[in-house]
Amino acid sequence: MVEPQPYLTYHPLLAEVAAGSIDPRHVVVPLRRVLPDCRVMTARVTRIEHATRRVWVDAAPRGERGVPTELPYDLLVVAPGSVSRTAPIPGLAEHGMGFGSVGEAVALRNHVLEQLDLASSTRDPALRQSALTFVFVGAGYAGVGALAELEDMARYAAKGYHNLTAEDLRWVLVEATGRILPEESPELAAHTLAELRDRSVDVRLSTTLDSAVDQVMVLSDGSRFAARTLVWTAGVRPAPLLRDTDLPLDVTGRVRCLPTLQVLGPDGDPLPGVWAAGDCAAVPDPAALTAATAYCAPNAQHALAQARLLAENLAAALDSRPQTPYRPERLDCSTSLGLRRGVAHTRSGGQLTGRRAWWLHRARHLRRLPSFDRRVRVLADWVLAGLFNREVVSLGAVEHPRSEFEAGFPPQ
Repeated sequence: MVEPQPYLTYHPLLAEVAAGSIDPRHVVVPLRRVLPDCRVMTARVTRIEHATRRVWVDAAPRGERGVPTELPYDLLVVAPGSVSRTAPIPGLAEHGMGFGSVGEAVALRNHVLEQLDLASSTRDPALRQSALTFVFVGAGYAGVGALAELEDMARYAAKGYHNLTAEDLRWVLVEATGRILPEESPELAAHTLAELRDRSVDVRLSTTLDSAVDQVMVLSDGSRFAARTLVWTAGVRPAPLLRDTDLPLDVTGRVRCLPTLQVLGPDGDPLPGVWAAGDCAAVPDPAALTAATAYCAPNAQHALAQARLLAENLAAALDSRPQTPYRPERLDCSTSLGLRRGVAHTRSGGQLTGRRAWWLHRARHLRRLPSFDRRVRVLADWVLAGLFNREVVSLGAVEHPRSEFEAGFPPQ
């Protein structure tokens, strides 16, 4: 296995990591521990040439370029996932923050708490207002979950400041389409929207971010305001690695697949010896009602189900047995909206809100965590969080550990 990070990240719980409900180490699973019979290479794949069945990997740290190593293979499984789908918006690259990794979740938590410290200490009203304004772009599960969890945490943290109240904080959710949570039913999406607005979250539908230059947010509806926090959760795109392969891609850049998760060759037959799954794979969805939804959405539920089927089909292929097409069950989606609040729907079509949905959301993800060790640790985090008060301390200095040491040297 070639992977830039020596661990698997369980992405559905990142919002709770950002809120401090779960220790960041408990949502990552060390690959070498759970795959004792597998050779794990901490490296980046730079090129795949399936015609000659070779890949090139680079073990140099990110930002550096090493000497690529060539690896031959017999069978190939492509699952590099996805990256944030950014846009050429002025100021976004300089001031935006992502929310797709444990590091980004921890950094966002530290950043939000640092803004409360700044707002409480400054006497500049403009700086105070911009520090207390938090903008999230993208209202899918990642954006709504992250905003709701952080708003709940910040509301609690504000009680510790003598000159801040929860009403001083401004939360803005910007969504380009006409609704939030497109994966959910219209009823649950409407309930979530109403709850967010009841918590004074400013939800802007059918609106886009036009500029973020100098930390001034300019929206397509004509709004213009300063904000020191800009979180980009507006979807994902396939990993750029796929462009450096000879595998067939669709118009979105995903690997074209058959329902059996074998890669589809240019002649319409399976491409021998290669499979794909997850966010990088364009897998037909037999339940699709329109051409726009003809392929499975890039989300964790499909990725987990496809991974299990891919393993079974790969074993079947090696045994010369028939392979099984991917037929997704009704996705039992859910999200947490802060402590004891959530929305969820069940496989039977039922819909839950509030405390029951929150409990169901936690139970589902506790069951899906891929390591018994991690399940116990996450459960312990939740139990301790219920017994004691929230931890609302910013450890932003850990992101720049040499800053204090460097400050001891005289300026050059």
